[in-house]
Amino acid sequence: MANKNEEKELTIEEAFSEVDERIKALEKSDVTLEESFKYFKEGMDLLKYCNDSIDKVEKKVQKVMADGRTEDFE
Repeated sequence: MANKNEEKELTIEEAFSEVDERIKALEKSDVTLEESFKYFKEGMDLLKYCNDSIDKVEKKVQKVMADGRTEDFE
């Protein structure tokens, strides 16, 4: 899953949508153990990506609130 994230930067919304797709795949009754593990790992990678993205946004908000100025953060 990391390769997909590296190739194309996902938005948080897109990543959560991908997580939802993995959950739906895991809920199917005909999924094999190997597929279950694959979907679980991909979902966990996506959730880590979401968490990291949210942390970056939170730090940007804290910076704006701390000094009251707006500026480019990148």
